Amino acid sequence: MSTGTIIQQLINGVTLGGMYALIALGYTLVYGIMLMINFAHSEMFMVGGYVGLFVLTALTNPDLVGASTVEFFTGSTAGLIALFAIVFLVSMIAVGILGVLIERFAYRPLRHAPRLAPLISAIGVSIFLQNAVLLWVSTKQLPYPAVLPIKPAFGFAGARITNLQLFIIVTAIALMLILDTFISRTRIGKAMRATSQDREAAGLMGIGINRVIALAFFIGPALGAVAGVFFGLYYGSVSYSMGFVPGIKSFTAAVIGGIGNLRGAMLGGFALGILESLAAGFLNPGYKDVIAFLILILVLIFRPGGLLGESVVEKV
Repeated sequence: MSTGTIIQQLINGVTLGGMYALIALGYTLVYGIMLMINFAHSEMFMVGGYVGLFVLTALTNPDLVGASTVEFFTGSTAGLIALFAIVFLVSMIAVGILGVLIERFAYRPLRHAPRLAPLISAIGVSIFLQNAVLLWVSTKQLPYPAVLPIKPAFGFAGARITNLQLFIIVTAIALMLILDTFISRTRIGKAMRATSQDREAAGLMGIGINRVIALAFFIGPALGAVAGVFFGLYYGSVSYSMGFVPGIKSFTAAVIGGIGNLRGAMLGGFALGILESLAAGFLNPGYKDVIAFLILILVLIFRPGGLLGESVVEKV
């Protein structure tokens, strides 16, 4: 295999890893604060793809917004930036609100129940969201509008990175840096870290636990919505079942990096995307899922806490 092919696979892997990392952040945010796995998160990623599709379709339909508006959005770089800014903003807000509502009505009443109860509730919400889209939206794959012409941005050693790949990578990294800065530097971020360490003690110190948890359920799905839009743009379509495999792989990425560790989720997402892409290039595309979950098994055996996590020994 030539050097150019290897570099191309690395570029593809980083692009895929950026989407995995954005979804994995939602898993690790919720787990870090509530010690529960929100299996409905993968379906909120799917809903984000659909919201992005509807907004993008509406803003590029001359019958709805006028021919001059469509020409502005699609005819210049500034218009495309404004178009995608609106699409991402609406998708993030809509799916973030959905995440808050799910936490309020499906998880909060079970907060003091045995740990298995919210897990079953999360699976139930996941099935409900998937079937809601299946019944109320479409049973078929829906194509994404091709408003961004895919063309090579630049080449290196025989490999090419497209403008869409560059857009996904840069946006994903920027969102991760913003989230990391928000959690580590702001007052609300410190409240989230305090709640993650000891929920009861944080409440006694005057921190609004319900608000902190609701914020985590807003931020995680909002980032998943961005990944959903990227998924639709990258693969050209969305479907009601599209959340399952990326969701499981993103959960795998969160575990590989260290569940509950934000930087670990980022690292795990990019590592999984690169390894999956290299496996598809060197071996066979059919083996990429096998490689992904084989890595998960090896990490759980030799480093159960993840790459950046810590192994905690519980005292009896």
